[in-house]
Amino acid sequence: MKIKITLKRSFIGKCKKHRRILESLGLRKLNQSVMHNDIPSVRGMVDKVSYMVETVRLKGQEARKLKNEEIREK
Repeated sequence: MKIKITLKRSFIGKCKKHRRILESLGLRKLNQSVMHNDIPSVRGMVDKVSYMVETVRLKGQEARKLKNEEIREK
């Protein structure tokens, strides 16, 4: 399973630890989305910054379809 994480709120003025978590997830701009494997370590990071991000769980086919669309856009 994959998890799609989208940054919805700015991290300006937030604590340094939360900013570093967002950077480690690969989120740097508002409305930017990244996909990660749905594993406990990623879920833990998302839980810490849940007030700033939106998450969607994707199953195999949905994840592949989104990945293919992103490749086409580039």
